[in-house]
Amino acid sequence: MTKPVLAIAALGGTVSMQAQAGHRGVMPSLTGEAMLAAVPGLSALADVHAETLCLRPSASLDFEDLLRLLDWANRQVDSGAQGVIVTQGTDTMDETAFFLDLLWEKDAPLIITGAMRAATQPGADGPANLLAAAQVALDEGSCRRGVQVVMNDQIHSARYVSKCDSLAVHAFASPLFGPQGLIIEGRAVYLKPAHTRSTLPAPERRHHHIALLEATLGDAPLILERVVDLGYSGVVIAGFGAGHVSREWAQVIGNLAATIPVIVSTRTGSGSTARETYGFEGGELDLISKGARMSGLLSARKARILLWLLVGCKREGELEDWLAPTY
Repeated sequence: MTKPVLAIAALGGTVSMQAQAGHRGVMPSLTGEAMLAAVPGLSALADVHAETLCLRPSASLDFEDLLRLLDWANRQVDSGAQGVIVTQGTDTMDETAFFLDLLWEKDAPLIITGAMRAATQPGADGPANLLAAAQVALDEGSCRRGVQVVMNDQIHSARYVSKCDSLAVHAFASPLFGPQGLIIEGRAVYLKPAHTRSTLPAPERRHHHIALLEATLGDAPLILERVVDLGYSGVVIAGFGAGHVSREWAQVIGNLAATIPVIVSTRTGSGSTARETYGFEGGELDLISKGARMSGLLSARKARILLWLLVGCKREGELEDWLAPTY
């Protein structure tokens, strides 16, 4: 019986890290092929094609790396891969997943996984996460679900997953929404149906920048006042509470919104921005009247990625539609 084909791209991260002589701390060193050797039973599931695209901590990845990864993943599916897995560091995994999900047009699943413990640490979780990712990628129920994150035997939607703990093995969660599914006895068990997805084309423009600023108590809007002069094409603000800023920040936002797109999110880590509740200067009603867009349930980090892609595709006029709730 012919086994399905599974493509795995290794980008580095904790899942690839080991202690090395002469260095303090662990560093990326394991190739994709070396990681596969530590995963019992994987070769019985599929014919695996693994390729090491880079060995970096995920904080050093950039959008160009992800666009090259996207091209690679598309070629793998066009060549017959049933699913694609990406191993990378967890620090930016939620951002990477959302970026790729906005561009992934294939029905085939694209799964992102990694590890919270380095390969040489006791209880290293990389092999188990990689096996679980393979089980999800090969499951027919994973088709047409876009990009998903598989960590700690949970399957998370790229839109809502977040890294919620700095070091714990159970670091990933989807606040409010919960996981899309679980891995139970080696099978992907989905708790929620797949939803219709919209995607964007690869951006034509790739050298622009979107600022992300957090509102904090008593802070003057000195940086916010300079974002256009600094060359930014848009700005996302992680605001207080349901998407609020000080009166001073609100006044600057009113000037900026006439020139570049401005999105206001919440810095709380969970919950939605408001639209029709608070009317004080710096509240959401005031900010909307000044031309800012509220991000709703989309986090500030992901709103920045969405805006970068929309500007790159010259479709920033569609921003309000893309920020509309998706459940």
